[in-house]
Amino acid sequence: MSLRFTEEEFRSAWSELDEPQLDGGWELFTETMGVKIYRLYDKETGLYEYKVFGVLATCSPELCADVYMDLAYRKTWDSYVKELYEKDFDGQTAIYWEVIYPFPLSNRDYLYVRERRDLDLDGRRIWVILAKSSPETACPERKGVQRVKDYKQSVAMESDGGCGTKVFMNYFDNPGGLIPNWLVNWAAKTGVPAFLTNMQKACSSYSAYCQEK
Repeated sequence: MSLRFTEEEFRSAWSELDEPQLDGGWELFTETMGVKIYRLYDKETGLYEYKVFGVLATCSPELCADVYMDLAYRKTWDSYVKELYEKDFDGQTAIYWEVIYPFPLSNRDYLYVRERRDLDLDGRRIWVILAKSSPETACPERKGVQRVKDYKQSVAMESDGGCGTKVFMNYFDNPGGLIPNWLVNWAAKTGVPAFLTNMQKACSSYSAYCQEK
């Protein structure tokens, strides 16, 4: 199997925990609940790429990584998930994810691959998860659902020195179709911090969930 992600992609993700790379047009978009979100305008698409820096105060990075990777569990705490599973599509293992959009917009679905690495860098433990669209995956598009063909996300996490997790996230998502600017802005300004808050709550309930399975 060919390598889906390079060593440089992993290094690029975790290195931003030390030195955020914000040259070249990145601007502070919003700061809320201890989370800073920066954005970079993409001329080709007219959309923004985002970088998120924050702290999840009450859960360890290893627990955060486990919760982030658990697709079945996410369906129990993320109300925007309609379908989410990993399967083999004609020899290509990928994740199918359908996201609920508010009426009258069509739902979006994704086909993507991901990889997690638990790194030990001279005694420093960092968890990195990379994901990106997998357009070569053979999965027909569904009627009434818009396929997102340009998606990438990287997440790096390490201890904040206490009981929490220092988090870096970089993502770009081209939802396609005619999406009003207010919705795009809402998703970035409120959706991302809300997702991190919900994920923190999900971490606190994960042990009980695993025992019930």
